[in-house]
Amino acid sequence: MEQNKRLPLSVLDDFPKVDREAIHNLYLREWVDFKKKVIVLDDDPTGVQTVSDIHVYTDWNRESLLEGMVEEQKLFFVLTNSRSFSAEKTVEEHRMIASRAVSAAREAGKELLFVARGDSTLRGHYLLEPQVIRKTLEEETRRKIDGLVVCPFFLEGGRFTIDSIHYVREGDWLVPAGQTEFAADKTFGYRASHLGDYLEEKSGGNYPREKGIYITLSLLRAGAFQEITRMLMEVEDFRPICVDAIDQSDVETFAVCLLRAMKAGKEFIIRSAAAVPKVLGNVPDRPLLSRQELLRGNGEIAETGCGEADGTIGVEDGNSEGNQGEEAGGYGGLVLVGSHVKKTTAQMESLRETSVPVEFVEFQVGACFQPGGLKEETRRVIQVAEEIMGRGKTAVVYTSRTLLAPEGKTKDQLLELSVEISDAVTSVVAGLTRQPRFLIAKGGITSSDVGTRALRVRKALVLGQAAPGIPVWKTGPESKFPGLSYIIFPGNVGDVDTLRKIVERLA
Repeated sequence: MEQNKRLPLSVLDDFPKVDREAIHNLYLREWVDFKKKVIVLDDDPTGVQTVSDIHVYTDWNRESLLEGMVEEQKLFFVLTNSRSFSAEKTVEEHRMIASRAVSAAREAGKELLFVARGDSTLRGHYLLEPQVIRKTLEEETRRKIDGLVVCPFFLEGGRFTIDSIHYVREGDWLVPAGQTEFAADKTFGYRASHLGDYLEEKSGGNYPREKGIYITLSLLRAGAFQEITRMLMEVEDFRPICVDAIDQSDVETFAVCLLRAMKAGKEFIIRSAAAVPKVLGNVPDRPLLSRQELLRGNGEIAETGCGEADGTIGVEDGNSEGNQGEEAGGYGGLVLVGSHVKKTTAQMESLRETSVPVEFVEFQVGACFQPGGLKEETRRVIQVAEEIMGRGKTAVVYTSRTLLAPEGKTKDQLLELSVEISDAVTSVVAGLTRQPRFLIAKGGITSSDVGTRALRVRKALVLGQAAPGIPVWKTGPESKFPGLSYIIFPGNVGDVDTLRKIVERLA
């Protein structure tokens, strides 16, 4: 297949079918005696979009890492939000995390497997993070890391890898990732769609395409377990291993071989999207969260029908800041939109067509060019949003759709400006005097800042998904609004009407 060629979506049906149940059962047999603890370093909070009943920590203090190590679950997440970091800060923080994790694992008597969860459209410090983790682990443990597994497949988001070319679904077509709007990212842009070419491009030639090992769909669908395992056993010197996938069964097939290689002594670091952590943690599928599950704990009395006896979870242990209880039932919800990708803008326009009561409030990001402008704009937006919610309506706060990219700015300077604006938008949630009926944050950096800075979450439980690929945190008791079901909506996920449908369910 040519790298620059779009493919019809129907091509996914052209590959040999597999017995998914048989593959899953084979994986379970290998997983039973898999001893490593999986620590997922997530570069924004959307990486939990395939799991449920898993904890995510928002700091990497040694105490939090040790707490994650001794949990019963096979894996836990650490939210780094490194997609908002400069390269220098990424190096500093990942070195610190890896070193502390090794120490915590020793105390807990665990062996570690690191997963650097990143964007399924290949943005972020894609190679830098695993390189820093590798260097730190080798220094701390004196054990060589043999290979880097690269698997950006993410079914719910429409991201597929075929013959090592990564595709993004757009309608009825699969578009090579290098031809999408994501590849034109001002900070993390790229040109290549073939994973080997992408790694060569991002490494400045240090990882040439011919150095890569390619686990193709033809191998996976043929059930070539012995051959794939042999390929993994021969990997050394941190060679990249690029993995095709169009279905979770493909990831499970590869994982069988990966587990076998690790049990035989091979060491790997994984760079993936959200599909791989779910498989390595053996996290079962669960239905999408119901309206009752999403609103329970948000200051609303649970409705009868699905769980009449559940009562008002989260009301008694709410704090005065949240002003929870029956009074909050008539208070409106809040949607915070920071992402600027085309899909987000289209979803927001679809929300304007809803029949439920919503009002839109534009956050004027141009205020950043005036001294004190962002603080004043934040105060204005908080006042307007609270007035809207006080009338029982949903306030939709969105940043100006014109993307600011002043001439002469470096990539790091543009990223710094983006973070400054995100901080101001996040302050809208931090400044609320009452808990909203529900809270949705749209965009990776925005949702991370809302969770960590505005809601002050240290540890959250992933409840599940509000829609495919759209995760929900239950906030911890230390947070601004304890027990809140916080909906994290990635900028590049969902159909045009997905945001509107979620708001209509909750409003």
